[in-house]
Amino acid sequence: MRRSSSIASSFLSRSISTSHGSSAISTHRLLQAALFSSTSHNHRRWFSSLLDSFSGRSTRAVSLGVVGAFASIAAAVSMSQEVYAEERLRQDLIPKEVVLYQYEACPFCNKVKAFLDYYDIPYKVVEVNPLSKKEIKWSDYKKVPILVVDGEQLVDSSAIIDQLSHRVLPDKNVSSVSEDDEETKWRRWVDNHLVHMLSPNIYRNTSEALESFDYITSNGNFGFAEKISVKYAGAAAMYFVSKKLKKKYNITDERAALYEAAETWVDALAGRDFLGGSKPNLADLAVFGVLRPIRYLRSGKDMVEHTRIGEWYTRMESAVGDSSRIRS
Repeated sequence: MRRSSSIASSFLSRSISTSHGSSAISTHRLLQAALFSSTSHNHRRWFSSLLDSFSGRSTRAVSLGVVGAFASIAAAVSMSQEVYAEERLRQDLIPKEVVLYQYEACPFCNKVKAFLDYYDIPYKVVEVNPLSKKEIKWSDYKKVPILVVDGEQLVDSSAIIDQLSHRVLPDKNVSSVSEDDEETKWRRWVDNHLVHMLSPNIYRNTSEALESFDYITSNGNFGFAEKISVKYAGAAAMYFVSKKLKKKYNITDERAALYEAAETWVDALAGRDFLGGSKPNLADLAVFGVLRPIRYLRSGKDMVEHTRIGEWYTRMESAVGDSSRIRS
């Protein structure tokens, strides 16, 4: 939607500027009302100042400009939505109740959320306290994510997505996909390689570890005292854990390893907008999901600045769109 608004604004500006006049007060107000009903506050101020600059000229001229502008807007928005819109499911295939037990910053939980958001499946979130895990005492499975779909418990992010795909995408038979299939290959790469690049990067030094835990405690299920203790104790602990992970996965330079993984993914796209072609597939959603928690941390900003992944990530943000999470 943000992309559509930007394109529309650009077309409108050029279209009105080509007309040799502007409207009388009544036309000016009519156009303002039409534009204001569908734009943000910032765009409204832009339109208002633009319209004011054309006051006092020919109504006929501006009317022609307006007609052309709206035609351009319609075309621009249509093209944008055609390429980047979420995929809509048949109403009878959408589960009646979906509840995700998660940690907000967990990459595997965010994989599941990327799938739910992209297919616009409404879901509730239960934030699990990572210390007590009291929210999942009822389950024999003591990890997250846990997804409860119409009363059925699903566990393990990739398995959850496979089972959800069976339910909501009947034309996509996941179990029949070859192990050598491109989508399957890159989904495995996410689980076996990409996720291991994250902890060494977000806990690379004490300042980045504190930044990460500030995000975790701000979004997690913690009391006030827990927030303070978890932020500092957790950051210190994970700083040392990240050093062990570097050794375990033979990472000598964590940033270089993250950049290499990002470039490997862009190479896999082979010039396509998405690995799935004109629209994301499950591998696109998996990569996007695990990267989403770090995107606006220092490590994620560095990744976008120093690799070619930024354009793909922006396309994914547009394609996945707003969260379908149900806020209580």
